[in-house]
Amino acid sequence: MMTPRKMLPFTAGALLLLLPWFGGLTSGELSPSKFTMCQKFFYNKTPPEGFGTGCQAICQRYKNKYRFATLYDPQNRTALFSAYLMSSSDEPRPEDETWMYEPQLASEKEREMKPFPDPVGQKVIDSQAVLADYTNSGYTKGHLAPSQHLNTEDDLKSSFTLTNIVPQKAESNNGPWSNLETEVLRRFKNYCNGQMYVITGTIPYKSVRLLNNRVSIPEYIWSAYCCPSFRPDPNVKGFFPTYAAVGRNDPNTDYAVERMSLERLEKVLLKRLNKKISLFYQNCQVSKS
Repeated sequence: MMTPRKMLPFTAGALLLLLPWFGGLTSGELSPSKFTMCQKFFYNKTPPEGFGTGCQAICQRYKNKYRFATLYDPQNRTALFSAYLMSSSDEPRPEDETWMYEPQLASEKEREMKPFPDPVGQKVIDSQAVLADYTNSGYTKGHLAPSQHLNTEDDLKSSFTLTNIVPQKAESNNGPWSNLETEVLRRFKNYCNGQMYVITGTIPYKSVRLLNNRVSIPEYIWSAYCCPSFRPDPNVKGFFPTYAAVGRNDPNTDYAVERMSLERLEKVLLKRLNKKISLFYQNCQVSKS
């Protein structure tokens, strides 16, 4: 039996700290056409609305197949979000974790992720995060689309691209945030009848902090899901069709993760980004016949 967890103190006072940021984004809206080849990862084939157009929409391709989607900010060498379809697969984490980069960010013609070359070319270094950024940094490589939520062995391997990774403290990555990922997976297996669409993203510090003077470090990591078809059950009332969470990633805090409604998460993003964000088409609502 799953019952809603007690809300943590991420209330009005805390929200006032979420001042507008994201100067790296230009004005305008993210066009759905930017994700033309991988719209299947978004509910109703509609990417989130409200993010600016200054970032790169990446259909994350591995072994000639699209695995998930990412909106990437090359200026701050960080992912704003990754979107994927939840899977109930019990495929184990790959023993061979081959870390990859995104050639298209380095102005290469290839549109499929590749293992990092040795040595790493300057165009790659300039355009995105590289492994050297994380060496002795005090931060782990935090997945936005986590391998445990994906399906086949190749899907899991594809999550090990640094365009799907953000600097995350181990106490968050291996603690409360990992617990949230397990909780959402369990809820999907037990109650979701069809597809579950998940979007996981980042909130930077109001005064930007950089890993290795290059990669934006998130102060918060957020996640939301949309499961339009689910099994009614009083034990999970309020968890469907949408639910969300925000987790702290600051070493001066307890790395708490607060569960919340999709509406409340979008208010947090509005406060932080100074933009009205809509994560799911019509808030994942399905009209009743």
